[in-house]
Amino acid sequence: MASSYDDRRDSDRVPCKFLVRESAQGGSFEERVGNLSIGGVYFAGLHPPTGSLVEVRFFVPGYENEIEARGEVIRVSREGDQFGAHIRFTDILLESELALARFLQGKAGGAA
Repeated sequence: MASSYDDRRDSDRVPCKFLVRESAQGGSFEERVGNLSIGGVYFAGLHPPTGSLVEVRFFVPGYENEIEARGEVIRVSREGDQFGAHIRFTDILLESELALARFLQGKAGGAA
C-alpha cells in the first residue's frame, strides 16, 4: 500500500502555539494551536484558509528571536466540524530554520 501523508513528513511534529494570518487578506495574526515540523505547520479551525499563502510567527525554546515564515497551503482536511490546514514553509530565514532544527532535534533526542 502507498505511504500515507504522515509517512512523508520531513521530521517529527511537536505541539506548538503560533500566530497565523493569510497573506492575501493581511490584517491581524490569529493564535492557533497545532503542531510544528522542520518543513511546516498544521493547525485546525472552524474555517479553512481562503488563500493559498499564509504567514506564521512563533517562538522556540533556546532561540531568543521570534521565527517568521511564509508558507503555502498544501492540503486542507476535514476533521469533524473543523478544517485542518497543512502548511509547507516556502520562505524562512536560514538562521531561523537552523534554530527550529536544533529545537526539534532536542525534542526527538529527549523522547528516546
